Amino acid sequence: MEIYRQYAKQRREFGRHPHFTDEGAEMLADIRPNEEHAKDHIQRNPVTTVTQVVQEMSEHEVNTNPVVFTSKVMHHVEGGWPKEVDYTEAEHVIRYRKKVEKDEEYIKAVAALGTSMEELVKANNAIDIYEEYFAGRNLDYSTEKPEARTIAGLMDPSGSQRGAQYVCWHPDGSSRLAVAHSILEFQKLQEGTSLSSYVWDVNNTTAPELELRPQSQLSSLNFNMKDGSLIGAGQYNGQFSFFDMRKGSAPVEATPIEHSHRDPIYDFAWLQSKTGTEAMTASTDGEVLWWDIRKLGEPTETLTLKERGGETILGAVCMEYNPAAGPTKFMVGTESGTIISCNRKAKNPQDRVGAAYPGHHGPVYGLVRNPFYPKYFLSIGDWTARIWNEDLRTPIIVSKYHSSYLTGGRWSPTRPAVFFSIRADGLLDIWDFFLKQNDPVLSLPVSSTSLTSFRIQENGRVAAVGARDGSTAILQLADSLVEMQPNEKQSLTSILERETSREKNLEKAMKEAKIRARKEASKGTEDAKKDANEQEIKQLEDDFFKLTSAS
Repeated sequence: MEIYRQYAKQRREFGRHPHFTDEGAEMLADIRPNEEHAKDHIQRNPVTTVTQVVQEMSEHEVNTNPVVFTSKVMHHVEGGWPKEVDYTEAEHVIRYRKKVEKDEEYIKAVAALGTSMEELVKANNAIDIYEEYFAGRNLDYSTEKPEARTIAGLMDPSGSQRGAQYVCWHPDGSSRLAVAHSILEFQKLQEGTSLSSYVWDVNNTTAPELELRPQSQLSSLNFNMKDGSLIGAGQYNGQFSFFDMRKGSAPVEATPIEHSHRDPIYDFAWLQSKTGTEAMTASTDGEVLWWDIRKLGEPTETLTLKERGGETILGAVCMEYNPAAGPTKFMVGTESGTIISCNRKAKNPQDRVGAAYPGHHGPVYGLVRNPFYPKYFLSIGDWTARIWNEDLRTPIIVSKYHSSYLTGGRWSPTRPAVFFSIRADGLLDIWDFFLKQNDPVLSLPVSSTSLTSFRIQENGRVAAVGARDGSTAILQLADSLVEMQPNEKQSLTSILERETSREKNLEKAMKEAKIRARKEASKGTEDAKKDANEQEIKQLEDDFFKLTSAS
């Protein structure tokens, strides 16, 4: 018995969304049991059967050769021209094109191709293959468990025991990643150790895409925001150099050593400018230098890091530059644990170094503003992560003290309430203030050694974590850590404003307590003076009466 159902539909209905409706049950077929077949049924008694004719199998391992991808280039030249036509001459090309366009065969070929192209265009108009079916919907991932999984691992190709001290993603959102390998411990660099750093394509982890060969090991590097082929790099010997990926592995130019920093460049930033060629560097020698890669003979400006009214020079460990907070403003995290706010174009030279934010017990290794609220910034140092309001000198939120040192961190570029921190015990902590504030929502073991660097892509889905053993782990985050949750911005705004108000009230109460203590101290001094004056007067009266009685 063959059962089939015919379904007819017009061509113009293809590609349209189906509309489902609730309908009643419909009988498609009714197959009754055959009583004649039931008479032939014979019940079989339980029988145990043992077979030994199956093929014998054994577990074994096979080492296969890995697939190695390589990038190769081809030089294309324009071809297809007759010998008598020189395609490099514009006049020859124009003359030949006019001659071909008048040919009848050419017109017939264009008409034939136009017919087939018209059919494809009509089919595309009938079915919109680029339509987004779920556009405009905000999915709720609040019930999804926060997760992160490792999708790739990058090792130092040189085989040296060098840490991945700095990582940077390409600004166009591609899978290209630059990693700076170096040994930053004093006099730990042995002779013969490789000085190279690498640019990787995380889709091909078998070999780096480009090897950077500087004169000194790199301690920091960043892609240029306007020209993605340029890579700026801070070197261990204090020089600032830049590479052009189109020109090979050697640096295009470097700053003269006599005009460079005296200590390693631990951080630098490309500046927002019309040309995109300006950068500023920070080092533990206490200097911030501005450069223009079109002329690296000497710095364009210099700033010495001293607190306002102080004489001690503070060494810079990290730098924060966000044009959203002001194209001339930046912040520096120092070795002493103090954060300094600076303004390159201050009206008075003494105002270039502005407010200071003390609080950390050790060097500040991470410093970044919230991408949604530039007024608030995150600092990573000692055993804590702290969130600040630039109008206050005390942090508004402080994490608990961890058992190991914190070595870096970043805000999420897609979720305002999420930030990351890395630790010296190899753990990556992910914090989500939309869910809870006291503890991280996820602590992920990434390496058995200390984590040294962290950077997340602009889309917020993939993060790179560098470790002291030279490995770089590529992590993919779950949607709950990437997609903004409903009412997340409003909730974070209320949290930040509440904590800011609390700190302001505490600061006000502290000032009032100091004023009250000062008044009580001054009142006590006046009472003591009054008592002393009364005693002196009484003593003088006694002496006077003694003299008069004696006379």
